[in-house]
Amino acid sequence: MNNNIELKDKVVLVTGSSRGIGAAIVRAMAACGAQVLINHHRDEDNAMALAAAVRRDHGVKAVVHEADISRPPEVVEMFRAADMQLGGIDVLVNNAGCETVDHAVDLDLAEWDMVFDVNLRGAFVCAQEAGKRMIARSQGVIINISSIHDKVPRKGLIHYCSAKAGLNMMTKCLALELAPHHIRVVSVSPGAIETEMNRGEIEAFGRGKFNEWIPAGRIGTVDDVAWTCAFLASDKASYITATEIYIDGGYKESTIPYDPRKKKI
Repeated sequence: MNNNIELKDKVVLVTGSSRGIGAAIVRAMAACGAQVLINHHRDEDNAMALAAAVRRDHGVKAVVHEADISRPPEVVEMFRAADMQLGGIDVLVNNAGCETVDHAVDLDLAEWDMVFDVNLRGAFVCAQEAGKRMIARSQGVIINISSIHDKVPRKGLIHYCSAKAGLNMMTKCLALELAPHHIRVVSVSPGAIETEMNRGEIEAFGRGKFNEWIPAGRIGTVDDVAWTCAFLASDKASYITATEIYIDGGYKESTIPYDPRKKKI
């Protein structure tokens, strides 16, 4: 894809980026000239294949590092690896996430803790490590990948929705604290986005149903999210901070299924 987003000489760390939205973000950042650190948790084959692809296609440096972001010592080690192998971090994309589905009254607290540890606490620990380095350089961008379910409740996902809501408030608080250091912090909240992981579920549920529900008329693609992140990471977005950007084709606002207006002939 041709673009005029410039990220040359920038170093971008994307958590949970061996596939899906995270991998697309890596590809977009690399296409703009960024060096990338691809984080994965027990998905080395895909991570290594992605690194090889961006090196070949874009001629950038790509490093792979395994870390479970719910474990702070592993996060610290990942950032040390970024310092040693890439010379630091200019952009952090907190993409790693997880979810389970269960009734609220039956939800085991261990599941609640797991979802919060990855989606919120892990993102915070990564932001802390990135923030320390960015303050020293007086520049940086932190992009937190949230969800439309930070605002839209969903049955069976009380822990996930609550964690994503917390992530958005974390974004705003970090943005206020880090703005004096020329560091921007934003949230990107996707709606229904098709990935290799959920394609079968979409088809089983009914692609047509989704397309009818979404005002834009289609399910989103990983590139819809990735190129928004590349723009936000660039100097073209230098006045954007402490805010949420929804990438959902209007899905979040589509709560009324009927149109009361008379049809035009």
